[in-house]
Amino acid sequence: MTAASIFVGIVTSALGLAYITYGKRQVKFVPIIAGLALCVYSYFLDGWAWQLAVGAVLAALPFVIDF
Repeated sequence: MTAASIFVGIVTSALGLAYITYGKRQVKFVPIIAGLALCVYSYFLDGWAWQLAVGAVLAALPFVIDF
C-alpha cells in the first residue's frame, strides 16, 4: 500500500461520508449506497489507479441514477 493509495482512500471515504449524510437528509437511496461503497471499496483494490477509477464511477453514480 503506497501513500497515493492511502490518500485516494481517505479522500473517497470523506466523499462517501458526505454522500451518506446527503442521502439521509434528502431520503434518497442511491447516494446512501454510493456513499457506503465509497467508504468500503478501497479496502478491496490494490493500486491507486484502480481506486481512482472505481471511485470516480461511484462518485458519479448518484448523478446518473436518481431515485
